[in-house]
Amino acid sequence: MPTKEIIQRIGTLLDLAGVLVIAVGVAVATVVFALRWWRTRQVVDHYRAYRQGVGRAILLGLEFLVGGDIIRTVAVSPTFTSVGVLALIVLVRTFLSFSLEVELDGRWPWQGKGPIGGSSVGARSAR
Repeated sequence: MPTKEIIQRIGTLLDLAGVLVIAVGVAVATVVFALRWWRTRQVVDHYRAYRQGVGRAILLGLEFLVGGDIIRTVAVSPTFTSVGVLALIVLVRTFLSFSLEVELDGRWPWQGKGPIGGSSVGARSAR
């Protein structure tokens, strides 16, 4: 089997893994949400955790999809056109990942981890 075909299949497997991670992650988050709702009958209490579960599944799946695109584009057909298309795909997926990360954590990545509901980075401490 030629090397390019092996690389192409690896890229396709990474794409499949990305899709499966997203699908299974969304399904698991939905089942967990439904079970929590069934016990408490409170949607509002569990909605944020559900969104975070779905968001995490999408983020992880996107990482696999980007990996598959990179492997196929760079290793199989490294033309200026294919690299340009890859750059656009990676840019869009990076923006999506960044947006989801901000949505999940409720803060900018450079703000560091602190207690939820605590003071912001630029806030003065009371003395």
